[in-house]
Amino acid sequence: MRLLLQRVSSARLSIDGVERARIGAGLLVLVGLGRGDHAGLCERLTDKLVGLRIFEDEAGRMNRSLVDVGGELLLASQFTLFADSKNGLRPSFTPAMPPDDALPLYETFVSICRSRLPDRVQTGVFAADMQITLVNEGPVTLLLDTEEWGW
Repeated sequence: MRLLLQRVSSARLSIDGVERARIGAGLLVLVGLGRGDHAGLCERLTDKLVGLRIFEDEAGRMNRSLVDVGGELLLASQFTLFADSKNGLRPSFTPAMPPDDALPLYETFVSICRSRLPDRVQTGVFAADMQITLVNEGPVTLLLDTEEWGW
């Protein structure tokens, strides 16, 4: 699994010009699922996501988590996080999990996030063409990759 996190003061997700989700201060997270990912990763990755200390404390240091600051979470599926662009000019998406397998895993991840942050999680629509507008704070952008960590 790969998560691209952006610390935001606000973010909005629309589909076909209709607003689907909106958050204030928190994290916009693009969620990529790769072949071989499984439900066992969701719990650990959610713990990492909500506990990661990337929000400023009173001294201006990144020392507070999403939980600590009461921040919101906007999740959007993003299979292109698994693009393979080593060869040629057209990326291959073979490393991405096929949609029929990815949907239940994405829903599991969303469910676990909602259990950790009740009433503070918004989502896009799986596999939809989404437009996202955000104000990145910092800017702070991080990539969490379970494969890189050997999970």
